[in-house]
Amino acid sequence: MTYESNPILDKLPKHLKQFIKPQNYEDYTAIDQAVWRYVMRKNVDYLSQVAHSSYVDGLKKTGISIDQIPNMYGMNRILKEIGWAAVAVDGFIPPSAFMEFQAYNVLVIASDIRQLENIEYTPAPDIIHEGAGHAPIIANPEYAEYLRRFGEIGCKAISSAKDYELYDAVRHLSIIKEAHGTPLEEIEKAEKHIEYLQENMGEPSEMALIRNLHWWTVEYGLIGTLEHPKIYGAGLLSSIGESAWCMTDQVKKIPYSIEAAHTEFDITKPQPQLFVTPDFAFLSQVLEDFANTMAVRKGGLLGIKKLITSQALGTIELSTGLQISGEFHNVIEHDGKPIYIQTKGPTALAYREKELVGHSTAYHAEGFGSPIGKLKGINIAIEDMGPRDLKAYKIYEGEQISLEFEGGIKVEGTIITGTRNLMGKIILITFKDCTVTHGERVLFQPEWGLYDMAVGQSVVSAYNGPADLNSFDLITHQLTETTIKPKKSAKRLQLEQYYQQVRDFREGTNTTISRNKVFQVIKSEFPEDWLLPVELYELAKQGDDYQFQKELLDHLENIKRNNPEVGHLIDDGIKLAEASLVS
Repeated sequence: MTYESNPILDKLPKHLKQFIKPQNYEDYTAIDQAVWRYVMRKNVDYLSQVAHSSYVDGLKKTGISIDQIPNMYGMNRILKEIGWAAVAVDGFIPPSAFMEFQAYNVLVIASDIRQLENIEYTPAPDIIHEGAGHAPIIANPEYAEYLRRFGEIGCKAISSAKDYELYDAVRHLSIIKEAHGTPLEEIEKAEKHIEYLQENMGEPSEMALIRNLHWWTVEYGLIGTLEHPKIYGAGLLSSIGESAWCMTDQVKKIPYSIEAAHTEFDITKPQPQLFVTPDFAFLSQVLEDFANTMAVRKGGLLGIKKLITSQALGTIELSTGLQISGEFHNVIEHDGKPIYIQTKGPTALAYREKELVGHSTAYHAEGFGSPIGKLKGINIAIEDMGPRDLKAYKIYEGEQISLEFEGGIKVEGTIITGTRNLMGKIILITFKDCTVTHGERVLFQPEWGLYDMAVGQSVVSAYNGPADLNSFDLITHQLTETTIKPKKSAKRLQLEQYYQQVRDFREGTNTTISRNKVFQVIKSEFPEDWLLPVELYELAKQGDDYQFQKELLDHLENIKRNNPEVGHLIDDGIKLAEASLVS
């Protein structure tokens, strides 16, 4: 698979590039284009009154057309002016990857488009949601910086195993809901499964909390005053149903605060309340307040425990700057502090995000364990000892030594060497013939080989992912499901052809077609299709064929009687046709 790159995308790490797919613009049908055009005309007409001023300005700045689905390569040429880029992906991608893209100023766009049946709202990410919702607002510099910073902090958030299960369930629902012909009972079953998972998540992880913040700001945020808010959230900007409903008194408006992190949401239903931020700068203030509660800034015993619960690749950083990356398996604690940490499986050591020479996953293939803290009865920590102190305490090459740490960890062996950081502080000590114990429990034995002991009196940070991206093979992205592309029936292909003919007529590429003949076929062969008659009515309003206009209106009234659920969509389409004539 190939895609057109640019300087911003060139800087992406390999593990993010694995999610990118070509947009395949030629796969969009004339029906898809009509869906885009209807939603955009309806949205811009309405949103110009209720959206933040950045929205309409941003549409122009980001090269998004009302009349046709944006070509990502065209978008990128314009986005680079504001320091951003866009890539196509297949539906939902893992939350940490989504946020990491943002940290690199890259907008992730699900390139599929919703079905006509789901024109008002879909739980699946699609190009209307991403392209018409997210892209315009990033033209606002303050908001763009918030989005980048959110990605930077969010991709370090620690998940739980249940988060991954919920992610898979939401992705499954989004796929089957947008697939033609999925039985209603299968969709209801998937929705119930999500409800069950949401009700049984237990203590929310950092990722769950920051995902809530993302939802109530980036997706469903309002800005301004409680009495007169404006829309900036992409979920609202891309939903012609919810963008109108959210402005009514039926939706409660709450001042935005860090409490939003603890407010759950249901992706399958319209939101009963929304948060209002006074301005974009306040979003960054709340984000910083939340980041101060995260393990990436607090570290400690709780941070290690979060990593153990996640059952995923994570990193702790010690007070010396030494970084240990792997799957954390166990921690021994004493007086509320960690005194020994243990990873399992491939582990790497790094300093300042760069792997230490000789300490790759190949060397630490079976895991890594080390005491943390200060030596018992000695006021000065090892990391604070100068060369003379180290020699005085016999922490020196060739010395056979017994080190006892506060909390009872004992390291006994012969010192081979030490590794220092740029500031000259010792960060790692290597022993031979080493035994590590905690009371009666043996943690390391001489026959296991050399023992590398990390130096650090405290854990200052704990976060998702590795310190050095090159230490691990992160090219493991395998989707359990991909977007379902059904084989089209002959009748469906015929309908697409009629949509294309009307589109060609409107754009002036083929003005020889008989719109009346197209209408007669639609009326007899596709009596439930409402969008093409609306488009034909728009064209008829531009001429003087009042009889044709009347026939179309009569037919649309008939569709409304038989399918009242699309009545308001038809009415809105007629209003748009008449408004465009006036303007």
